[in-house]
Amino acid sequence: MSHATTADAHHDHAPTKKGFMHYLTTVNHKDIGLMYLMTSLTFFFIGGLFAMFIRAELMQEGYQLVGQTITLLEFGSFKWDVSFSADFFNQMTAMHATFMIFFAIIPALLGLGNYVVPIMVGSPDMAFPRLNNWSFWILPFAGMLMLGSFLVPGGSNAAGWTIYPPLTSAQYSPGAGIDMWILAVHLAGASSILGAINFIVTIMNMRAPGMTLMKMPLFVWSILITAWLQLIATPVLAGAITMLLTDRNFGTSFFNMAGGGDPVLFQHIFWFYSHPAVYIMILPAFGVISEVIATFSRKPLFGYITMVWAMAGIAILGCVVWAHHMFTVGMDPRAQTAFMFMTMVIAVPTGVKIFNWLATMWGGAIDFTVPMKFATAFVGMFTIGGLSGVMLAAPPIDYAVHDTYFVVAHIHYVLFAGSFLGIMAGVYYWFPKFTGRMYNKKLGNIHFWLTFIFSNLTFFPMHFLGMMGMPRRIPNYHPMYTDLNWLASVSSFALGAAQIILVINFMYSKRKGKPAGDNPWGAETLEWTVSSPPPEHNFLKLPVVK
Repeated sequence: MSHATTADAHHDHAPTKKGFMHYLTTVNHKDIGLMYLMTSLTFFFIGGLFAMFIRAELMQEGYQLVGQTITLLEFGSFKWDVSFSADFFNQMTAMHATFMIFFAIIPALLGLGNYVVPIMVGSPDMAFPRLNNWSFWILPFAGMLMLGSFLVPGGSNAAGWTIYPPLTSAQYSPGAGIDMWILAVHLAGASSILGAINFIVTIMNMRAPGMTLMKMPLFVWSILITAWLQLIATPVLAGAITMLLTDRNFGTSFFNMAGGGDPVLFQHIFWFYSHPAVYIMILPAFGVISEVIATFSRKPLFGYITMVWAMAGIAILGCVVWAHHMFTVGMDPRAQTAFMFMTMVIAVPTGVKIFNWLATMWGGAIDFTVPMKFATAFVGMFTIGGLSGVMLAAPPIDYAVHDTYFVVAHIHYVLFAGSFLGIMAGVYYWFPKFTGRMYNKKLGNIHFWLTFIFSNLTFFPMHFLGMMGMPRRIPNYHPMYTDLNWLASVSSFALGAAQIILVINFMYSKRKGKPAGDNPWGAETLEWTVSSPPPEHNFLKLPVVK
């Protein structure tokens, strides 16, 4: 595909110093995209601290932190003590998952989309710029509300991020912590829905002349399909947690068995959102990987049309397999068979994508830059997560390892080795476009190798722990699990520390990095035809795609 545009090297005339009021009121999609990325990075480190607490507790058998009390703040007569109880450990497990899903991974992918998609389709901005600003600013306030739930009597959500009743009933979870969790997720969901509407209208109505749907970059396709998933699935989650909120506070009995309700009904509604949510977190990463592999293999992406239909197929099938999370609730074997079959069918379009990525690299003049290293690692490690997912799709295996660390290993190979590595590939790939400067290659390579090595040392042993029978969400365990837990904990601390290198690299490179030029990678999509960073309205004249 070739592009004609008059937006050659030209520069933004916006003020170079941007204060708080600028970011509070900006409607420029590039500013908002970077705000999403910075917010998600902040919440990523907060969620990571929760994970560090979990791994510190599980480093040895017995209780390490549980039962301890420390003083966080003391000022005059005011004293803020935190008691590390088993209940607090459960709050850490719930909030680690919550922050990583709702406030780190999804916003990071939306941030990449916000910055890049309008330029990729030849648009001057998002369709609804003010709505774009509003949808972002809902998010940090939702995160602060979620963090505030730790400060109320009774503490935060200790029932798990899945918030199953009756664990979340007023009887077992008194206090406002669960209610604040629900309201924060409502706000994050509202932000997600508004952003999805904006993406759909932008992509469908504001493409440059000549850019048909089948000429759009794969990353744009991935964001479009993800936006439809968000629009379809997120209101279902809103309905589920609203019913839970009224059960807790207004005497309804949607999920209360004493009043004729059914707690299993909540699981059906919850997973109807939460399984598509996995694809909300992985489909944009698929798009990133497709762009990176094609660029650094110096070849057009193999099987473009099949890649588009594979992503659409994954999204459609992802909406009809939710009950494979519920094989142990006593489901009819005929229903189990149907959900098992549909879950395994998802492996077909996923396999198509993996084959096409490998076929793109095959025979290519591969340049193993830092983003290409992350993309290659993504393909291998996500495949491991997919294979364990096929295993869990079989009810007999699921019965044996349900709620064990095998499931923890599976989801982390999908969402860390998948989504996170995809985000890293995208951030390094577009960093020259964001800043006009190149990242430090040495620091980037150190960050990649430490992340790759220690993520595998952290999460791969969890497969064996699960097959040995270690249950998840517990602060203590049998001594036979000690060695593998010690390895996972030490590796997790190193993995967390490695992410500091990312921050150091980008802070240094933004100021001292080498000038990048407009297209340092020799890429062929429209965002590389404008200056780095792009001008205020992206193009002096709308491009024409040939």
